[in-house]
Amino acid sequence: MAVTLIGERLAKEGKEFIYLGPNNECRNCKLKTVCFNLKFGHLYKISKIREKKHNCNVHDRNVIVVEVEELPINTAVSKKLPVGSSVKLTKKICKNIGCENFEICMNRAIENGKTYTVKKIYEKMTCPANFELYKAEIAD
Repeated sequence: MAVTLIGERLAKEGKEFIYLGPNNECRNCKLKTVCFNLKFGHLYKISKIREKKHNCNVHDRNVIVVEVEELPINTAVSKKLPVGSSVKLTKKICKNIGCENFEICMNRAIENGKTYTVKKIYEKMTCPANFELYKAEIAD
């Protein structure tokens, strides 16, 4: 569980979002360390909304303190790997944005060349480019 700030209009329990990193307009804000304490490209779910609000120059209303949980990283791997094994991933290049698996294959949370641990292997994925891919849950 982590604590961060989110725009008041966006703050709803159960809402999921991908953290896209710092905003340049926030460089002089005294609260920026609270806003920017999440991992770039990772998926989070708001688990609790707290009462505390703060003024914000970026959001049209205030920001509100929320508790978030990091959700598992799902991506595509090229072979069915055993749970617990390590896999070094490289960023995939795919321009087929209409593919149902595009977001999984091109997951922003994946760091190029980093080694991850396989937590779970799901079904074989359908790939229009005929690559043999499996959906996998991984952890860093």
